[in-house]
Amino acid sequence: MLIGIKKLNCEVYRMSANEMKPIKEGKVREIYDNGDSLIMVATDRISCFDVILKNIIHKKGTVLTQMSKFWFDMTSDILPNHMISADVKDMPEFFRQPQFDGNSMMCKKLRMLPIECIVRGYITGSGWTSYQKNGTVCGITLPEGLKESDKLPEPIYTPSTKAEIGDHDENISFEQSVEHLEKEFPGKGAEYAAKLRDYTIALYKKCADYALTKGIIIADTKFEFGLDEEGNIVLGDEMLTPDSSRFWPADGYESGHGQPSFDKQFARDWLKDNEGNHDWELPEDIAQKTIDIYLEGYEMLTGKKLEA
Repeated sequence: MLIGIKKLNCEVYRMSANEMKPIKEGKVREIYDNGDSLIMVATDRISCFDVILKNIIHKKGTVLTQMSKFWFDMTSDILPNHMISADVKDMPEFFRQPQFDGNSMMCKKLRMLPIECIVRGYITGSGWTSYQKNGTVCGITLPEGLKESDKLPEPIYTPSTKAEIGDHDENISFEQSVEHLEKEFPGKGAEYAAKLRDYTIALYKKCADYALTKGIIIADTKFEFGLDEEGNIVLGDEMLTPDSSRFWPADGYESGHGQPSFDKQFARDWLKDNEGNHDWELPEDIAQKTIDIYLEGYEMLTGKKLEA
């Protein structure tokens, strides 16, 4: 049986990682410099509402890495991605330890673009809240009469800025994304913004269509892109994981209310329902249910089973 909370594992992981320290730590991922490449390790941490929870969700990092690998392989015909290998046998000896096996990916070094590329195929979450107020989502006017969780006539692209840990991302319009990119890449802002939008929509459509055949609705997700040494746009970071997406079971889908999900929305909902009474820590049964949900979604989408 999987253990939802294992604080000891976190301590062991930290001690063993002293030998080779990450050059950057995000809410969930740790990045190591490997000379001409990077090694990204998805930890078993979980963040909600931009806060890193106190829990360790055993096997979560493996789900994130293997899910990204699955989608990277599937979409390489649309554009290149940063993945070199997800096999620790291809990595330095330090990473051939149990705590890195399955949750580590060797990647190309990219100059990351300062935009989070969000695509929404269904109206839910903050989009639904905004629509109820003024009929728009991130400045985009939508048809009247939509209900919560309705499928949108066409997926919409709603970019945001990238926030540092502890801060919140800021939703911006497409025009603002042009300005944002132009500051860092003079003369390229409009070109890059248009390509990011088009790639985001194309990736979402292909993956959402596939997921539906496996019984999963991808309600929304986010992508991140960077530039390689030749200046080409490359897909980076993670892709269509339970941390970056809303996955709903297609069986039983009904608009007009919120949907059950195969992602961390379950943990978010518990925190929201118990606001002021959790100190950013999930009870063990909620943590266990969270990883069970991640694993079920992974197995439905990939047809593969992860060993506990």
